[in-house]
Amino acid sequence: MNRLHGAIRSYRWGSHTVLAELTGRPSPSDRPEAELWLGAHPADPARVDAAASGVSLLDVISADPHGQLGEANAERFRGRLPFLLKVLAAAEPLSLQAHPNAMQAREGFQRENANGVPLDSPARNYKDDNHKPELVVALTRFEALAGFRDVRRTVALLRALGVAELDRCAEQVAAQADSSGVRALFTQWITGDEHSAPLIGAVVEACRRYLSAEPNGAVGEFAAEAQTTLDLGSRYPNDPGVLISLLLNRITLEPGEGLFLAAGNLHAYLRGVAVEIMASSDNVLRGGLTPKHVDVPELLKVLDFRPGSMPVVRAGR
Repeated sequence: MNRLHGAIRSYRWGSHTVLAELTGRPSPSDRPEAELWLGAHPADPARVDAAASGVSLLDVISADPHGQLGEANAERFRGRLPFLLKVLAAAEPLSLQAHPNAMQAREGFQRENANGVPLDSPARNYKDDNHKPELVVALTRFEALAGFRDVRRTVALLRALGVAELDRCAEQVAAQADSSGVRALFTQWITGDEHSAPLIGAVVEACRRYLSAEPNGAVGEFAAEAQTTLDLGSRYPNDPGVLISLLLNRITLEPGEGLFLAAGNLHAYLRGVAVEIMASSDNVLRGGLTPKHVDVPELLKVLDFRPGSMPVVRAGR
């Protein structure tokens, strides 16, 4: 059996200690380390045996796909390892994002290739032609926003904050109990119409008031949601993603609990350490809460707007 050495990816939201300590390197690290990739994705394949100079797992599989993957899997997955495992170390919130399904990924990848967008371009959405469903399992307490919340709960939250414009938005969503009301409000906010910019500041202040009022505080019905929106507003003032956080399920995973994110699920990890297993893809469509490339029109094409709760997967179930 050969030992794999994962590839470390450095992003601003990462930790200076978690991955360094996990891999037995000096801690704290010089840069924030966000992800440890253990797979054969061309962007950052793991190394076999030697940490720096070993052969990449991608090359090992490419040299003998049938021997490494088995006959059936080599044929089914076109000689590629179908999965990518990551360890995530989030010290700060990640971007508001979703991932395409298989057909959308193929079409997007071909389109950007035809348009001459380099694979390493910061403006590239589709780094490969694969979909990216994900299962994230918490190693520490792990907090996230994921999926559009049940309409009744969203209406209650919008009304609880005591902002006149949010009251009007609540009426808009309540009038269309299916996904159409959520879609309309999301599109209005994310595209930054003339009402969005001043509304962001008003919402942040409303969350501050909600958390300081009795009997809300840390135990109010929407305390976690209000605190999250307040935190995001302090990090990304005037970013429409701050408003979008009001529409998403606020989830806390305890160690060992998991969350499945299908294609089109809008989400943003907030903080914590977790393991992710996913299809071998690096396709990310971002809508905000990041200095990276954002492509709202493309994101709107792939989103699943169906509202509802996000079931937490627990060990033994």
